[in-house]
Amino acid sequence: MSRKIVYTDEPIGKVEVVADTLPSPEALAFKEESVKVTIALSRSSVDFFKREAKKHGAPYQKMIRRLLDEYTRANQVKAG
Repeated sequence: MSRKIVYTDEPIGKVEVVADTLPSPEALAFKEESVKVTIALSRSSVDFFKREAKKHGAPYQKMIRRLLDEYTRANQVKAG
């Protein structure tokens, strides 16, 4: 077993306050509005996403949706 930590009331040196980078609980609970669509994708694309989703234990449709969302965000900045 390791040594017991002894806490003291000594100065700890230079301290830097960092901004909170975690999202708020409200942001985590937010569910973005979605729209159901019908789309035809190539068999190879669907097979790829199904394989990758299985490896990572995720739904393949959610992976496709996130890919599209990231593409949209990246290109809105450029076009906007």
